[in-house]
Amino acid sequence: MDVTFTKGSGRRYLLTVVREHGPELAPRQGPGYDDYLPHDAVHFLVEAEAGLSGGVFGRIAAGQSNLFWAADPAIRKRQARREARRRPTAAEHADMARSEQLASLCEPLWQLRAGHRSGLPDWFGALDPGITESPLVERILTRLDDFATHWHPLPESAGIKLPWPSPTRSPLPA
Repeated sequence: MDVTFTKGSGRRYLLTVVREHGPELAPRQGPGYDDYLPHDAVHFLVEAEAGLSGGVFGRIAAGQSNLFWAADPAIRKRQARREARRRPTAAEHADMARSEQLASLCEPLWQLRAGHRSGLPDWFGALDPGITESPLVERILTRLDDFATHWHPLPESAGIKLPWPSPTRSPLPA
C-alpha cells in the first residue's frame, strides 16, 4: 500500500491510498494541517515505525475502509454495512490506543526539538522520564524530522508518497 500526502490550498492536505487489498478508496481531505507535520502523517509514521498493524493505516492496508470510503458508490454501501458488523479485536484496540499515545507524545517532542515550541505540555510531567528517551520514540522523531524536511518546502499540489509497511528511508516526492 502507498499513501500519498498532497499539499492543497488554504492550509489543507489530501490523502490518497493505493492498496493491494479491499476496494479502491476515494481520496480524502486530512484533518490537522501543519506546515511541517500534517496530523495523519504523524499517525502514519508512528504506526509504521512501531509496527502497529491494528492502527488506522494497518487496517486500511488489510482491506478496511476505516477513515476512507470506497470510490465506487455501490461498493461503498456494501463496505459500510460489512464494516459496521465487524468489531475491532482487542489487539486492534490496543494498537489504536498505542498510536494515539505515541502520536500525542512524539508530536510535541518533535516540535520542541525542531524549535517550533518553547516547552512541553504540562501533562509531560506525569510521564515516566524514560519514555521520552526510548529507542522507539527516538526512531519516530527521526522519521518525523525526515518527513518535515521534505514536506515543508513542497509547493501546493505536490506530495509525498509513503509505502506501508513503511521502511526506514526518506519519503518519496509524489
